[in-house]
Amino acid sequence: MKKILLSLLVMTIVSVGFSQTAEKVIKFAETKHNFGKIKQGVPVTYDFSFTNISTQPLVIENATASCGCTTPTWPQQPIMKSQTDKVKAGFNAAAPGPFEKTVFVKVKGVDAPLELKISGEVLSAEEYAKQVKN
Repeated sequence: MKKILLSLLVMTIVSVGFSQTAEKVIKFAETKHNFGKIKQGVPVTYDFSFTNISTQPLVIENATASCGCTTPTWPQQPIMKSQTDKVKAGFNAAAPGPFEKTVFVKVKGVDAPLELKISGEVLSAEEYAKQVKN
């Protein structure tokens, strides 16, 4: 019994030691973007720029959004050491009101996904026109 417990403990320590953290692999220029006031019915996008700070090629396995109104796109090819690329977050401004959405970015070899946040306020066409005049 002691040998089994010791073996499990060693395997846990080894697996934790080999798992990467996002801070050692990828560096985003920023992880939050506020669009401010945007017009209803007009989709917006934002590019979250990042750099591969590891010594190995970086692979983004996927990017998923917290809702269907947000559409992420990401590079499908490995990003080489020190190279930059972007994760694009598109938002369909269909409903008026404030919003905050999250894009979860899963990097190969990193256990927890990174979170990118977009926010802002969707205004009706009439309200938006008033804002532009002021």
